[in-house]
Amino acid sequence: MDLYRKVRLACAEGMSQREAARHFGISRDSVRKILAFSVPPGYRRSAPIRRPKLDGFTGIIDQWLSEDRERPRKQRHTAKRIFERLRDEHGFEGGYTIIKDYVREHGRRHREVFVPLTHAPGHAQADFGEAVAVIGGAEQKAHFFALDLPHGDACYIRAYPAATAEAWMDGHVHAFGFFGAVPQSILYDNDRCLVAKIEPDGTRRRARLFSEMLSHYVIRDRYGRPGKGNDKGSVEGLVGYSRRNFMVPIPNFPTWDAFNDWLEEQCRKRQNDKLRGHSETIGERLQQDLEAMTPLSAAPFAACDQASGRVSSLALVRYKTNDYSLPVAFGHRDVWIRACVDRVVIGCGGEVIARHARSYDREDMIFDPIHYLPLLERKIAAFEQAAPLAGWELPKAFGTLQKLMEARMLKAGRREYVQVLRLLESFEMEEVHAAVKAALQMGAISFDAVKHLVLCRIERRPPRLDLDVYPFLPRTTVQTTSPASYMCLTTGAPT
Repeated sequence: MDLYRKVRLACAEGMSQREAARHFGISRDSVRKILAFSVPPGYRRSAPIRRPKLDGFTGIIDQWLSEDRERPRKQRHTAKRIFERLRDEHGFEGGYTIIKDYVREHGRRHREVFVPLTHAPGHAQADFGEAVAVIGGAEQKAHFFALDLPHGDACYIRAYPAATAEAWMDGHVHAFGFFGAVPQSILYDNDRCLVAKIEPDGTRRRARLFSEMLSHYVIRDRYGRPGKGNDKGSVEGLVGYSRRNFMVPIPNFPTWDAFNDWLEEQCRKRQNDKLRGHSETIGERLQQDLEAMTPLSAAPFAACDQASGRVSSLALVRYKTNDYSLPVAFGHRDVWIRACVDRVVIGCGGEVIARHARSYDREDMIFDPIHYLPLLERKIAAFEQAAPLAGWELPKAFGTLQKLMEARMLKAGRREYVQVLRLLESFEMEEVHAAVKAALQMGAISFDAVKHLVLCRIERRPPRLDLDVYPFLPRTTVQTTSPASYMCLTTGAPT
């Protein structure tokens, strides 16, 4: 630019083009160009690029790349594969570089262009993301629910062991509770937990649990195009933001609840941020969303899947590949199942008969040992090999009591020990444990003694294991045995 200015200034003061070329050491063509343009115009191609070795094959390349749009992303042509096919199948004699340059330019010409969108207050977008977390000392995949209010950029994040339908619904329930209001509409992708089927006319057949949630909160659902994440770009961006900012370094928490409490705190802190292009914080703009959202219903939606099953001969019922135990009295009966994010509740008729922590493994067996104690009392020979008792961590006093009972009464002692364990059907572990320890200290090694001590603790009365306080019991007199008493067995004398 400095040379342009000097040449144009000299010629404006009367210097000829020939003299200017000689004075500034440039050609007369350069002087004419400088006088024709106030700034360097740059290189201008006057004719299209000629590619004699490639021009006859561009139609084939365009056809292949066009067909690739309907194929899986990981099975599309690369520039290298196009070069190899042209060389082997069509006699191409050019080099790889011109193929690579053409494919790159083709991609630029056909890259999608998007329309900037505006978002009205009171509407939301929802999605699920994945990250690695350490929960309870074990590294595992965390599936986190993300709900974004695009108008004000407020967000809610909650993590789960799996992205099930119950997790989707539970995420909505907690998000609505977090904001204290319900969006007018929510934009989703076509996740199978939400959409059972896309009809030929484009309408969605909703999954049962999802449809119930929409009806409960009166939400209008909207959907993006299949495979087009840009239709809900706000929440897609939130998923990436959450992974980079909330999941780095890898989160480490003792429980899922502790992790989710921390995530809620991060969402609240983010409301103090002021994003580019806005003069107000996220929290201040959130008020506009809340004014446009509908009030929260008094009763939250029960985010639980419902199913039914029949109890097997092993007192197990199956739900989602996993088997859960029930009291043996309900064997071979039909039961109902309610599966929530963290628990599985099983009932028969109007009665709840079992509760279990939910397992997200496959082909797992979840036992409650107490369910099998009535059966083990009758089939005491199976006690040592009973799978429900394997891994049952009881206080040390129970093991001591078992050894003493078995040493004193053998098989009958083992059965009596099971009777002691059956006290856990009616009383808390703390009460039974205290009674067992008291019985060991007093040397009262029996089921009746332990039960008496439990009842005394609950009724807040002193234990009385002395028969003198029970006058209604029949009195017995036990005489001392003498050797002469056995003589009748040899002499035939009357006894």
